[in-house]
Amino acid sequence: MIVKSLALSDFRNYDLQELSFHHGINIFYGDNAQGKTNILEGIYLCMTNKSYRGSHDREMIRFGKEEAHLRLEAEKKGIPYRVDMHLKKSKTKGIAINGVPIRRSSELIGLLNVVFFSPEDLQVIKNGPGERRRFLDMELCQLDKVYLHFLTHYNKCLTQRNALLKEIDLSKDAQAMLDVWDAQLIQYGKKIVQLREVFVGEIAPVIAQIYHSLTGGREQLAVSYEPNVSADRFDEILFLNREREIRQKTTLTGPHRDDIRFRVQNMATGQTTDIRTFGSQGQQRSAALALKLAEIEIVKRKVNDTPVLLLDDVLSELDSSRQNYLLDSIHDIQTLITCTGLDDFVSHQFHINKVFKVVKGEVFNPVN
Repeated sequence: MIVKSLALSDFRNYDLQELSFHHGINIFYGDNAQGKTNILEGIYLCMTNKSYRGSHDREMIRFGKEEAHLRLEAEKKGIPYRVDMHLKKSKTKGIAINGVPIRRSSELIGLLNVVFFSPEDLQVIKNGPGERRRFLDMELCQLDKVYLHFLTHYNKCLTQRNALLKEIDLSKDAQAMLDVWDAQLIQYGKKIVQLREVFVGEIAPVIAQIYHSLTGGREQLAVSYEPNVSADRFDEILFLNREREIRQKTTLTGPHRDDIRFRVQNMATGQTTDIRTFGSQGQQRSAALALKLAEIEIVKRKVNDTPVLLLDDVLSELDSSRQNYLLDSIHDIQTLITCTGLDDFVSHQFHINKVFKVVKGEVFNPVN
């Protein structure tokens, strides 16, 4: 899969910009705060309907403007796609695929596949479980429309149930309504747990193999799914926790509290460490890199095509050995990379297909 072009109008710090990309390695370089990352954000937004920064639509519209437009042209398995997106400050965004407006944004998710890697992703192992759940959700939503359906409905139920728990002391009817939301929460939650379990089971050996290579065979990484509650006991545990949840006025049971465990075994000593808490920075970064590279491999297997890879200034955060491993792994994938300079690529004798210089929201004279 490749992204062929991107057009931006009043998006972030761009007035009007049209770009065409090579199907290989594309580099965007320039000083910080010039707009390099905004280009990657625009691509990601058009492919997933989300800002990887978590920004709202109005925050991505150029200062002083009321709306922004994006147009992305891509090709997947030889089939052309065009995504047009219209961001508005006070209304829901408009999206069209191949000129046809879509009614639900979920129709866009999974149509095109992208993997985004930023310095923040290097912290995914040591940071809180919310970031690891976000990884699960973003990848599964791209690969499985059924999962997207279950997750969307689960989150709606969770929001309603938490609101009910906050007012249950004030309403006599609230307790009866809790049974209604519990039934739906269990229905969708069980499916989420089952699909996450299968996905982690598929990606875990791929991560382990990459990590083993990254460490030169000195360490073995075991990745496992840690559900807050198993699918077969969800209804039982939710019922047992009801009084505590009423007191605390929040839902304590369900996949919104899941996690992934990363345990490293030293092959020389046999010692095993949970690297989320006790791992070194090097172990955590190697595991994060292995996680992202495994994400690429799983997409290849599931959709029988390569995703587009977006690397946002991540090379500067990696040492030379991890840089080399990453660069050696992406030779057959369309990749868009932001950086402040080209020295790392020159020193690694890394082949670049297209170079763009970004200065104050303008892309100057792409060099082939």
